[in-house]
This record gives sequence, structure tokens and C-alpha cells, in this order.
Amino acid sequence: MTTTTQVNAASTATAAAAPAAPANAVLRVPPASPAAAAAYFSASLAFHADVSDVASALAADGDPGFVVIDSRSTASWDQGHVPGAVHLPTALIVEQAEKLLDKSVPVVTYCWGPGCNGATRAALALAELGYQVKEMLGGFEYWAREGFAYETWEGPAKHDADPLTAPVDAEDCGC
Repeated sequence: MTTTTQVNAASTATAAAAPAAPANAVLRVPPASPAAAAAYFSASLAFHADVSDVASALAADGDPGFVVIDSRSTASWDQGHVPGAVHLPTALIVEQAEKLLDKSVPVVTYCWGPGCNGATRAALALAELGYQVKEMLGGFEYWAREGFAYETWEGPAKHDADPLTAPVDAEDCGC
């Protein structure tokens, strides 16, 4: 015969042995170990460049050590592009890359913005051809939203920085 005390003791032991349900969706999948996180984030920086970092490198005196590739269509390029970028639509990379690029110079690709993976496809195509390549996070959208000058078919253009994407009263975000 099982007593109430025995049932309560068994329930308590089972609850202690079972892992607790996560308090929220963020922790439903536990964070990676510090070593795994360091490896992942280190690799991420090898593959990606921030819009602000690209703009800073291009604005500095001298050669930035990389070339920027706009992988969008001609209509998109005409609407606005990073000054000094090379226009090389993804569909033309295999055919034209060797005519326009030096394999010893790293390449930074961009497309419209975070909702577009055209820069990723362009980076893949260039990597498969033997180029060192990074993708510019945020694309042209964040270039313009952060207030950096750009060129259009009509000439130079610039918008005020969007305070939701860039600091208003500082040179950089401090990150």
C-alpha cells in the first residue's frame, strides 16, 4: 500500500531529476559554450563587414585595401550606389569578374538590404572563383539610412542619418 508521503516523495524526486522548462523562448535552446560562441563570432567577422566600417575605410586617406561590389541590377545601381563601387550584377560575375577585379584584392559585396540575399549570392559566386570576399551587412539600405553619401544617375545624394540606425550626434556608434 502506497502512502501519501511516499507519493509526495516520489513526485519531488522526479521533479528534481527532470530539467526545468525554460523560462522563455530565448533560453529554450541553451546558449553555446563560450568557446563555441567565440569560434562562431570570430568566423562571422571574417565573412561580414559593417556599413559604418566600410564607409570609414573608404573615407580614410589612401587605398582601403578592398573593392566594393554592387551586385544589383542596372536600374537599382542608377537609383543609388556606394561611391567608388564597381557595378557587377550577380548574374554577370562568372562572365565579367576577371575583367574587373584583381584576385589579390579582397572584395566586399552588397545588395539592397537585410531583406535581400543578393550580396550573399554574389559573395558565393566570387568565392567560388577564388576571390577573398566579405558581405556588407545592411546593404545599400543601411548605407543610405546611416547618412552616408551615395551616387545616383543624377549625381551625388545624401540623406540625414536615421536615428534608429545611426547615432545622430557622434562620429560612430561606439561598437
